Amino acid sequence: MKRTNKKTKGKPRKSNRKKVRQVSILDRMIRALPVTEAQIQKGLTWGLIGVFILGAFSVGHYSGINQRVSSELASAVGSAGFEVKRVEVTGINRIDELKVYEITLAQKDRSMMLVDIDQVRDDLLGNGWIKEARISRRLPDTLVVEITEREPAAVWQRDGKLSLIDQTGFPLEDISKENLPDLPVVVGRKANKQVPELTALLDAAPALRPMITGATWIGNRRWNLEFDSGETLALPEGRDTAAAALLNFARMDGVNRLLGRGVVHFDLRDAERAYLRMPPKKNSEPES
Repeated sequence: MKRTNKKTKGKPRKSNRKKVRQVSILDRMIRALPVTEAQIQKGLTWGLIGVFILGAFSVGHYSGINQRVSSELASAVGSAGFEVKRVEVTGINRIDELKVYEITLAQKDRSMMLVDIDQVRDDLLGNGWIKEARISRRLPDTLVVEITEREPAAVWQRDGKLSLIDQTGFPLEDISKENLPDLPVVVGRKANKQVPELTALLDAAPALRPMITGATWIGNRRWNLEFDSGETLALPEGRDTAAAALLNFARMDGVNRLLGRGVVHFDLRDAERAYLRMPPKKNSEPES
């Protein structure tokens, strides 16, 4: 007679098969990344925090909170001693130093944080003499202004008005005949814009440059040059053509000494020949 174990009777037997865990496509992609799940989780957490901060900043910006906070912070910095008290200016030779201080000192007794560096620079560049200006803060209380000046290269004459201009033709300031400097005079309504081209033209004959006292821009198309010995040289139109004519004149003057010989006007506008004009003869006095 068989004995039956009551404890095991009626209970199902445990299966030896292990359940296979299904892996999703997302899990496979995450496992394929060169980071751990913990790092991904941390990144997501910081990302959510960043979105929250950005949202709060946007709300604050449109409601004016950020501006009030910045203003209060600037005031606190100023109260701590970081206010504009001094201005140091370097690079000044020709311009009026007081003009620079007048513009820059408009920022006086303001918090260093509230000084609009770009605005100060733009205001300084409004002065024709100032080519470049660099503004910097030196804590606790100093603004440093570095000036690069323009160099006067000629006098621009038009419609009875005289102005100093630099080598690019940029107007620096108006002057009077009594204060006329020892610089070449360019004449014509738009002659100042042609100064760079005139400079390149004179480079074709450097031996003549010291003797040239002025240049007139004729008809907005060509130059007449004036020499210190009193002569006028009419050049043809066109950059290359004018340069060739000027170089040819320099060679002729080097060989035959054309300047200072009583000729009033040289005309080289015709490529085939040169024309000379002598001063008018004075009428002889009647015999007594």
